[in-house]
Amino acid sequence: MAGTPETVVADLAAPWSIVFRNGVPLVSERNGGRILEVAADGSTRSIGTVDGVQAGGEAGLLGLAVGSTGDLFVYSTAVGGNRVQRFTVTGSPGSLALGQARTLLDRIPAAGNHDGGRIAFGPDGNLYVATGDAGERDSAQDRGSLAGKILRMSPDGAVPAGNPFPGSLVYSYGHRNPQGLAWAEDGTMFATEFGQNTWDELNIIKPGANYGWPTVEGIADRDGFEDPVQQWQPSAASPSGMVQSGGTLFIANLRGQVLRSVPVADPSTSTEHFSRGYGRLRDVTVAPDGRLWFLTNNTDGRGSPRQGDDRILAVPLARE
Repeated sequence: MAGTPETVVADLAAPWSIVFRNGVPLVSERNGGRILEVAADGSTRSIGTVDGVQAGGEAGLLGLAVGSTGDLFVYSTAVGGNRVQRFTVTGSPGSLALGQARTLLDRIPAAGNHDGGRIAFGPDGNLYVATGDAGERDSAQDRGSLAGKILRMSPDGAVPAGNPFPGSLVYSYGHRNPQGLAWAEDGTMFATEFGQNTWDELNIIKPGANYGWPTVEGIADRDGFEDPVQQWQPSAASPSGMVQSGGTLFIANLRGQVLRSVPVADPSTSTEHFSRGYGRLRDVTVAPDGRLWFLTNNTDGRGSPRQGDDRILAVPLARE
């Protein structure tokens, strides 16, 4: 990264996820259930409110992802649990509108904490969904539960060919609260995960693998469990959104209040950027112009908002 971050958008209310649809930035608001369109001048307008969102604690309107046809995929909390919905989007930049919803998956266990919520399309064209254990620790080891998992589904919600457990959306299990998903250029999948009191994790995700929660936390070197490639004390991390660019993973951290970079070639190492300069960081992505955008999360009830919070900041990526 090169230079000082500049504010792209200010005065957001508990934002959670940033995506680009045909070059237009969209942001989810966790508590209000709105999806905002960001204009070039930094102004925002609502393209619609997701019906039935039940916000509280860590629950509410969470992750966004854009499909190959321009549909918007949304993870949110409803009365019956967390759900994944697919929305059409109508209109043109400056007048986008949220269209009809189709629920692909619902009744994912939900609670006031540990809701996961990150969704992302992998290089295989399938949608990956990070779910938390919703405070029920043992559900992470139960492959019959949707909690504490990374799920893999087709854009229509079906179980794709090649999933590790026949007839199941479960791709990996034994997770406590994963919130970041990204892929290296060679297809290697990474996920960030909140630990409890000992270790937060960066994991390489393998189909069918067990990541240990609640039996183990962090690097345990025990048969049957996949160890993380890097771990941090929760006070220094709480890793949420993540993106890969140019062979580097960039991770937004909440309690650690830092943007962390991790080289894909050596994922056991990392470098901290902007430490405690902007407060809690929830998400990070790469904009169409090549700059890195990261999202603060100081108005979520756990931060200390400053004037103008929450905001999206942008910084150029240094290229060799």
